[in-house]
Amino acid sequence: MKKEFVVKSIDSAPDGAPYVVLSLSSLKDLKEGTQNPPAAFGSPKVMGFSNMNDMMKDLNKMMSGAGGGGMGMQSGITQLKLEMHEYKEMGLSVGDKVFLELSKAETLGV
Repeated sequence: MKKEFVVKSIDSAPDGAPYVVLSLSSLKDLKEGTQNPPAAFGSPKVMGFSNMNDMMKDLNKMMSGAGGGGMGMQSGITQLKLEMHEYKEMGLSVGDKVFLELSKAETLGV
């Protein structure tokens, strides 16, 4: 299967590791205009916690999107993690058209 995407953003690793995170959007979605304009982390939501267990439960809900925003994650976005040398080799920039090809590995007798 081969899919066509456009590079939406290129971000450094959140933990400072030597890799970058590419955010890709389907070319089909861009043409149809179904992508919402990116909001900087959505609308903030303040959550109060009375103990550590409640905090973990609410944090899991918030990160999964059940709490209303999913921590600013956008739907319809595909993200890839590339090592720095891979990123430099490819010379990607925002707006570039890229193709992803997926294939299933053949397993013979295993």
